[in-house]
Amino acid sequence: MRFAPTSFRPAFGRVLSVVVVVMAVAGLASFVVTGDWLGLVRYGWALALLGAGALAVFWFPRLDIAEHEVTVRNVFSTVHVPWPAIERVDTKWALTLHTAEGTVTAWASPAPTRYASASASRRDASLSGDQQGFAPRPGDLPTTESGAAAYVIRQHWEDLRADGLLAAGAEPGSVRRDIHWATIAVLGGLLVASVAGILL
Repeated sequence: MRFAPTSFRPAFGRVLSVVVVVMAVAGLASFVVTGDWLGLVRYGWALALLGAGALAVFWFPRLDIAEHEVTVRNVFSTVHVPWPAIERVDTKWALTLHTAEGTVTAWASPAPTRYASASASRRDASLSGDQQGFAPRPGDLPTTESGAAAYVIRQHWEDLRADGLLAAGAEPGSVRRDIHWATIAVLGGLLVASVAGILL
């Protein structure tokens, strides 16, 4: 079975992260231009934390859907979910994969506001259902970030199940989680430096 890999990254989040980083850099530059070195030492760390936090929260998260697994990169960890491990796909608060080893929520695919359903067409609502005919939530609509990802995952998941490729189920421990230790260390270090600078 041929499957085209697909990636999802929130466009609004990337734009917001760029705006925040630009503001943080401008703040740091203002200390340098005015020669306020004490201000730079005291408050520069907080500006750096603001920029790094924006990148970690809004730029790096993504959802990669490949032929053999779904990879969910969140702020502090990346989770690799093979197709047989997926038991259910939900979009109540964000795209969430339910597995026997717990739930995996995709930071990069948040559910929309309840008002999104008001502008949804009947075709959108029908596309967001699965073969069991569940009643779609606003987060299931394919015109939303969570709904578009859920649609792709459900379609491929149903195809694999129809071909009998999920019958064996997932092996225990097949869901892998990689912790982003570098991100944690950078944000933690900047947080400590920011607090220390403010208390000077």
